[in-house]
Amino acid sequence: MITLVDTSLRDGMSSVSHKFTPAQVGAVASGLDRAGVRVIEVAHGIGIGASSVQYGFAAATDVEYVQAAVAAVDRADIAVLYVPGISTLAALDAVRDAGATTVRVATHCTEADCAEQPIRHARDHGMRVMSFLMMSHKLEPAALAEQAAKLDSYGAQVIYVVDSAGALVPGSAAARVAALRDAVHADIGFHAHNNLGVAVGNALAAVENGATYIDGSLRGLGASAGNAQTEALAAALERAGHHPGVDLFALIEVAEHLIAPLMTEPQVVDETALLLGYAGLYSTFFHPAKRAADRYGIPVRELLVELGRRDVIGGQEDMIIEVAAELTSRVRSV
Repeated sequence: MITLVDTSLRDGMSSVSHKFTPAQVGAVASGLDRAGVRVIEVAHGIGIGASSVQYGFAAATDVEYVQAAVAAVDRADIAVLYVPGISTLAALDAVRDAGATTVRVATHCTEADCAEQPIRHARDHGMRVMSFLMMSHKLEPAALAEQAAKLDSYGAQVIYVVDSAGALVPGSAAARVAALRDAVHADIGFHAHNNLGVAVGNALAAVENGATYIDGSLRGLGASAGNAQTEALAAALERAGHHPGVDLFALIEVAEHLIAPLMTEPQVVDETALLLGYAGLYSTFFHPAKRAADRYGIPVRELLVELGRRDVIGGQEDMIIEVAAELTSRVRSV
């Protein structure tokens, strides 16, 4: 059984500067629920507690988003994202009290130990826990599986290979999912970004190698090039002989009539998004890299390639400005 998790109302927030209103969240959540989606992720695009000058202010609080989604659904579980260092246990308790039943605890792929406290806290308080190994392309399959084993020991019930940069291709996605499948007792999930244009293909490869939880977003909303497109993913899974238990036509209706009118621009693989995937950089670098390139008068291509060469990861956004300034000074000194 494949469980589709829709993240339009969380990761998709990055496509609209975190400005979905609670009313819009409720309307989309209701449509997803009617379509049979059983897990719907909501709140600020970077995770609960992220609404700030640094990450962008949302149109409402995380609690208000959760309340709106909970009130709109009959069957779906409402999930939130918890990023250690950004989110807090107090913020998690607040959204749990508002009705969230699932938390997705996200750490960089080499830092699974940072997830122990929130995983144990959430389990102790009756929440289902999914755990993300972000930037999974940074580790080879065996090393990634070692990190997953830690999450398994802490009590995570679903452990995700997360292609935060959209840098994986079907073969490398499959290898990582297979390695986790053989290493842990938890279910395996896969979260794709579409920077190289293969998000749906990667998700299919993940399913073929043992993943049973697959993320998507309507119209492909999400950071940089966006995620695997939920409605396209559902159709592809059906064509491949898998049955995600959703109503494809109802999903298409929500995408066409609720999400599409809210989009500020089409979700496309443009130069910046493509190079983020090619260089293996975190998808949330999309807008800061464009702004820095414009500010310092350098090609965004040079900036992204250099950031990739330095193995910059999420949480090192300050390096975008530092590297842009260095590249500018090099040009001036020639």
